[in-house]
Amino acid sequence: MQKITPFLWFDNQAEEAAAFYCSIFKNSRIVRVEKYENASPDGSDVTQVVFELDGQRYYALDGGPEFKFNEAVSLYVDCADQEEVDELWAGLTAGGGEPGPCGWLKDKYGLSWQIVPRFLTDLGADPNKEAAGRAVQAMLKMSKIDVQALKDAYNG
Repeated sequence: MQKITPFLWFDNQAEEAAAFYCSIFKNSRIVRVEKYENASPDGSDVTQVVFELDGQRYYALDGGPEFKFNEAVSLYVDCADQEEVDELWAGLTAGGGEPGPCGWLKDKYGLSWQIVPRFLTDLGADPNKEAAGRAVQAMLKMSKIDVQALKDAYNG
């Protein structure tokens, strides 16, 4: 079992959101759904969902409207290639998600994600700082990351 697990607070869509995320990521599943009758202060039912996205465990809770997601916390997804970037971007923006700058997006529940190709991640350790800088400058003009455009900028 992993030591640290993200715990996501939803208004009342925890089970729906978990199913949505599991439909997008490979090797994903809902582990269990826990329902507690009359558990909240207002007497409504509370649902907690345990799910896995590509083997990473998450918890989700129907906690009510008191807290909202914001960009201070995002889920960073390391993508092997452009195909994976495209698939995840399409899936996570479906149904009302919003594209953002530099590989960021908000899904239809307001949760922020960073969909990042490994090529971009690897630029941080690249010894050719000038070429890496050109690629980063290209990335700053993008919404969904275009790997080939990054490579073209890198190569000058």
